[in-house]
Amino acid sequence: MNPPEDPTERIARVLGFEQRLVEGAGFQHRVWMRGNPVLARRVHVYLEGDGTPWLDRRRVAADPSPRRPLMPRLMARDPTPSLLVGRPCYHGLAHSPGCLPWHWTHGRYGEPVVFSLARAIERVLPPRDDRELVLIGHSGGGTLAVLLAPRLKGVTTVVTLAANLDVSAWAKQHSYSPLSGSLDPCELPPLDPSIRQIHLLGEQDAEVPPWTLARYRMRNPQARFEVVAGVDHGRGWVERWPALLDSAGSVDVCQARRCP
Repeated sequence: MNPPEDPTERIARVLGFEQRLVEGAGFQHRVWMRGNPVLARRVHVYLEGDGTPWLDRRRVAADPSPRRPLMPRLMARDPTPSLLVGRPCYHGLAHSPGCLPWHWTHGRYGEPVVFSLARAIERVLPPRDDRELVLIGHSGGGTLAVLLAPRLKGVTTVVTLAANLDVSAWAKQHSYSPLSGSLDPCELPPLDPSIRQIHLLGEQDAEVPPWTLARYRMRNPQARFEVVAGVDHGRGWVERWPALLDSAGSVDVCQARRCP
């Protein structure tokens, strides 16, 4: 009996995205493309959230892939040529060489994961002086977007949605065990001010409450934050995405709504 189709693969196929299997650094990555990002001068790179790393607090999931993926649905509403880059061991690759549950649990934002993601992106989009990259990540994908930004040539903007940018504070908030194998944006140097940061927070988000980002905001005073009304951690983003994209590209989002 064949395993069920990965939800991201199913949605991407229905939406007509091109899929590739791309080598990173020690891992393979599934990558989906919309438009012609390889030739485009401006590309949006999407990164999905953590998916299902655990079945409960004691049992690790055999496949961490998201069951209700958000990013392909956002990418479908984005007119800019785009990539959706899967993480190591996700989307049917959990049993690939090199993959261990550590890579989607305590090490989900670890150096091997970030390094391999960067190499996979560069294989699809070889660095060019005239190419601009906008990294867009939801939840833990936003954490990875911030970690990737200084490693990739041409990154001009990072946009996060409901991202746990202070990994330590987020873990303590939920009484999770520390992600000892992961990098934490709050423990690293702030992003270069030349990289524009726009962080969107769900007004009703109980998974990443806005207050958990206080330390990150202090360390990155140039970053912009917006609380999006009527949105929680996963719901409400798709309907608002075209307007949020337009806002992120044309105005100081903190002028649209008072930041917390």
